Amino acid sequence: MIYKQVLGEEFYHLHPALQRRYGGSPGTRFNGDGMMWTIESGPKWLAPLFKLGARRKFLFPEQGKDIPFTIRNTYTQGEAGEEQVHWERIFYIGKKKRYFNAWMSLDSERKIMKDYLGEPPLLYSDLSFSVSQDGGLHIASKRQRFIAGNVEIPLPGLLQGHVNVTEKYIESRQCFYIHVKVTNPIIGKVFAYEGEFTSGQLL
Repeated sequence: MIYKQVLGEEFYHLHPALQRRYGGSPGTRFNGDGMMWTIESGPKWLAPLFKLGARRKFLFPEQGKDIPFTIRNTYTQGEAGEEQVHWERIFYIGKKKRYFNAWMSLDSERKIMKDYLGEPPLLYSDLSFSVSQDGGLHIASKRQRFIAGNVEIPLPGLLQGHVNVTEKYIESRQCFYIHVKVTNPIIGKVFAYEGEFTSGQLL
């Protein structure tokens, strides 16, 4: 239960639905289906970067509204025995399937999550987790590295994509709300999506 470990006692301040969602262990999986109200990307000159990302299941150039998507978190164990979570997010844009995938694992000494984005990965990011007063979850990126094969290159702050994620459970609608925004100090908004998902279950 790596999310419980990274949050410590804060984990129990999450909404019960989020505790169930993030309380998995190796051999379990969370599935959800929903709708992205909006998907946005940054300046058009970033299109070549997004096209490269689409080939690696990380970012994509399309934008739009009311886009169906699915989310699947699969809890596994790595070769060294460490707990890992595979994040698979699929967006159904017209006849295309676009992905925003990652692998997460815990750095227990630093109390952060290690996030490898893309398949094979293009970017590494430290992630911090915290709980908001309304029982929601907030995730923020910290140090990042660009991955070129077996080489990981630290990125200076001006080149980083700062990620902020808000997730909460909406009781009145019985659904999960999600908002992801990636910004850069020079460019501004790089990528963002906002929506909701339901029918989540931990199997």
